[in-house]
Amino acid sequence: MNHALIVIDVQNDFCPGGSLAVPGGDEVVERINAMMGAFEAVILTQDWHPAGHSSFATSHSGKDPFETVQMPYGQQVLWPDHCVQDSSGAEFHPALRTDADLILRKGFRRHIDSYSAFFENDRSTPTGLEGYLRTRGIERITLAGLATDFCVQFSAVDGARLGFDVDVVMDACRAIDLDGSLAVATATMKDAGIRLS
Repeated sequence: MNHALIVIDVQNDFCPGGSLAVPGGDEVVERINAMMGAFEAVILTQDWHPAGHSSFATSHSGKDPFETVQMPYGQQVLWPDHCVQDSSGAEFHPALRTDADLILRKGFRRHIDSYSAFFENDRSTPTGLEGYLRTRGIERITLAGLATDFCVQFSAVDGARLGFDVDVVMDACRAIDLDGSLAVATATMKDAGIRLS
């Protein structure tokens, strides 16, 4: 069975010193690099926001990072400005291997965020990843990267919903854990039939 590794958002802004640093975010790099050779395909996702993106707290007067607002597609956490297109923060961690089959940029539409590698946060606008995997004959995906409780979880659940066989390598992920979000994400992934290893 063709098997792809999907590496989620291992970018400078999500690593120590970045504007939205995930605790221990850089610790996944060595593990992910070591995994890459075992897969038929390797896909890297890259958060790629225009300046002034609607998910940034700075785009909402009187709002602070980590507050929530209602968007047309549902509740949205507001984030510090991060992974702005062509900025150093949007670049992959310098030690991450980037000799991938595909680099998928997401979150580039100004008025909608994109946690999942498969869909924008409206849960219906596709990124094109599903079509790529189907064309490659990929049936099983393994996920790693940042952050476990947001982009990794959303990607894993969407992958399972689309009929892929999904694994998440937990020691190759790190979480933000915002108000217990890691526990919720773990339970959600288990409920979706995703293997956590």
